[in-house]
Amino acid sequence: MNARNLAVAALALAAASLMAQTKVGFVYVSPIGDAGYTYQHDLGRKQLEADLKGKVVTQYVENVPEGADAERVIRELAQSGCKVVFTTSFGYMNPTIKVASSFPNTVFMHATGYKRSANVGTYDARFYEGRYLCGVIAGKMTKSNVAGYVAAFPIPEVLQGINAFTRGMRSVNPKAEVRVIWINSWFDPAKEREAALTLISQGADMVTHHSDSPAVVQACEEKGVYCFGYNSDMSKYAPKMQLTASTSIWGDYYVKLLNEVMAGTWKSGDIWGGIKDGMVKLAPLSPAVPKAVKDLVAKTQADIVSGKLQPFQGPLLDQDGKTIVPAGKTMGDEEIGKMDYFVQGVASKLPKS
Repeated sequence: MNARNLAVAALALAAASLMAQTKVGFVYVSPIGDAGYTYQHDLGRKQLEADLKGKVVTQYVENVPEGADAERVIRELAQSGCKVVFTTSFGYMNPTIKVASSFPNTVFMHATGYKRSANVGTYDARFYEGRYLCGVIAGKMTKSNVAGYVAAFPIPEVLQGINAFTRGMRSVNPKAEVRVIWINSWFDPAKEREAALTLISQGADMVTHHSDSPAVVQACEEKGVYCFGYNSDMSKYAPKMQLTASTSIWGDYYVKLLNEVMAGTWKSGDIWGGIKDGMVKLAPLSPAVPKAVKDLVAKTQADIVSGKLQPFQGPLLDQDGKTIVPAGKTMGDEEIGKMDYFVQGVASKLPKS
């Protein structure tokens, strides 16, 4: 076989190998950057490619607004031959359902949503478990008894985090309160920073956020205020002031799901994993956290993993004093998924719809 024939054969082999690979698409709501929610999903995508090398090929579109653009991007990924499409933001829910109806042989997985169909599943992390642990640290270390929380949108996922942080804080410090500022965006560094500075000016000496950039922890580092990162370990942006971060880990789940799809065993359903499942993890605790507090966090985490402690177990009252969960009872997943109120200890009011 001459050199030309060898080259043609090699190209044919490469093409056949590529054809045999399962094509996977990801839709991201913000830029990937080097920290935050989208960054963590992209780490999961990279792990998927590494662990299933030669079996899958991935592509992604970042910074896709929720709405008409999302529907267009999701449709284009399906049309391009993706057999699995991960849509990673709450506002992608309806566009995902709509596009999926036109591609019955494609698997769509929507993160943080609740609508499913035969070829649409949902997945989420129990972010609130990590939030509760951060709240315990905040409650033990605050001097002002005021914590600040920069929040994206008043949807159940975000409310779960605010309420869990508050309950963790008040489990060790009944005088503590949490103040919330809404920025109505998943990613807006300028608004995130402004909100953090406002909360600090209101007396918050512990600050955290449910938004995608490190702007909040950067502001805290500048002002010398303790903070908690979110989704990623953001200590490189706040080496002195970040006490820890509640991080989300997606890679193992992505590998498991693709193995199911390729084996033909995947079925639509809802995945909700927490600390026990390896989908939520605390970043290393800062040396500023006293040993006694570290020990308490370790015990509390063990209790969450064993099921002895659930962040929303009774008695649980909303901020107006109404009993939501009586003593001796525990809130179920369906109730947690529909959370639309603040618990006692949150000083701010929910925006009126």
